[in-house]
Amino acid sequence: MTSCLQLQNCRALRLARPPPGANPRPRPRCPLPPLPAAGPLPGPGPHPLRGYSGGPAGLSQALLRTDAFVGGRWLPAAAGTFPVQDPASGAQIGRVADCGAAEARGAVSAAHQAFSSWRGVSAKERSSLLRKWYDLMIKNKDDLAKIITAENGKPIKEAHGEVLYSALFLEWFSEEARRIYGDVIYTPAQDRRGLVLKQPVGVAAIITPWNFPSAMITRKVGAALAAGCTVVVKPAEDTPLSALALGEILLHYAADSVKRVSMELGGHAPFIVFDSANVDQAVAGALASKYRNSGQTCVCSNRFLVQKGIHDSFVKKFAEAIERELHVGHGFEERTTQGPLINEKAVEKVEKHVSDAVSKGATIVTGGKRHSFGKNFFEPTLLSNVTTDMLCSQEETFGPLAPVIKFDTEEEALAIANSADVGLAGYFYSQNPAQIWRVAEQLEVGMVGVNEGLLSTVECPFGGVKQSGLGREGSKYGIDEYLELKYVCYGGL
Repeated sequence: MTSCLQLQNCRALRLARPPPGANPRPRPRCPLPPLPAAGPLPGPGPHPLRGYSGGPAGLSQALLRTDAFVGGRWLPAAAGTFPVQDPASGAQIGRVADCGAAEARGAVSAAHQAFSSWRGVSAKERSSLLRKWYDLMIKNKDDLAKIITAENGKPIKEAHGEVLYSALFLEWFSEEARRIYGDVIYTPAQDRRGLVLKQPVGVAAIITPWNFPSAMITRKVGAALAAGCTVVVKPAEDTPLSALALGEILLHYAADSVKRVSMELGGHAPFIVFDSANVDQAVAGALASKYRNSGQTCVCSNRFLVQKGIHDSFVKKFAEAIERELHVGHGFEERTTQGPLINEKAVEKVEKHVSDAVSKGATIVTGGKRHSFGKNFFEPTLLSNVTTDMLCSQEETFGPLAPVIKFDTEEEALAIANSADVGLAGYFYSQNPAQIWRVAEQLEVGMVGVNEGLLSTVECPFGGVKQSGLGREGSKYGIDEYLELKYVCYGGL
């Protein structure tokens, strides 16, 4: 199943793939449907969203788009539609255009055509466009947050935080668009100069996950548009509505015209607590790092390595904090800190990891089973007596499970932490300055949190090493992924 969206002139296409276990329908090999003469075509409307205690009774109908957005028109897809569901209640929010390969090829072709003019738009104009998009996101922040909570399940406070985080990438890259500088190189020859120019790579293919359905789009698309590229964007099939909403708010403000790979493929983040750490500080950081979005972020801590001298104290305080501060419920409810997992398959993976660990000697300190709130909810869980041969130590759980491994020495902790074939984020707590430098340099990850459990910010580079991906996003380095370096040898001077 796919849904597609193409921003007029900016040419942003959004595609989604079939969920696991779905039966794909045969796709006709047909050209992109012709554009209507004017105005959007009527499409399948969203299913009414039931009200929730402490939350809104519905979503913004102006932003809740379900058709494909191609060439400035909202269009149905030849293959029909697929459902988008609220993971908390199972209620159907809407049915989104089920685009296929033909529609994708048409959108890529349109993006390629638009590139010839968009690349020539001045940096100032590109900056102005992205700033307008930022302003519109801030203006519509409440409605955008509600859409995220409805289709993703995260608590509404987290959704508001994501919308702001998303918008800040557009603000940041609106500023960076005017700072794409080249170089002049003085060569050994007196009559020559070497020039280095930075030019947009062309059409950029953008693939985004469901856990941050808004931020993962703006972080990539903002950089690409700032660089002068056009984009083809594929959101996750679980959360296409946020992507369509972002296209809707920019529709009337787009400019007249709008394969390198940068990949972030997840991680298996270690969270190391040394004997010298402030335990209370480490517990607070662990809570924030592990249980944000119910453990469904790519930088969530996945393995907790705690030195033997403070192990028991840390586990006790961590369990108390979980039971005291985390509240499971629907994302629209004010008290909720832990919403549902994205689907039942995600819950089954957490269950599998818990069952495997317990069968091999781990102890459930708190949680450990599905929550009574609904089938997609799982209790915030803490395990002790975990060993490195357990699945939760070897695979990314992507759920509210915190397994604690006891270690003796710094060398042992680093060996365990670096044993994974991925390396996105890593965290450690220590009050020893020499140890801080040693561990920060030796952890095989792209991002390190030192005495800090939350590290993502638009100003700093986001990305990993080993199998966690290539390239960096955000920061002044993020725009480089969408630029080619051209060397010009200028002679005869």
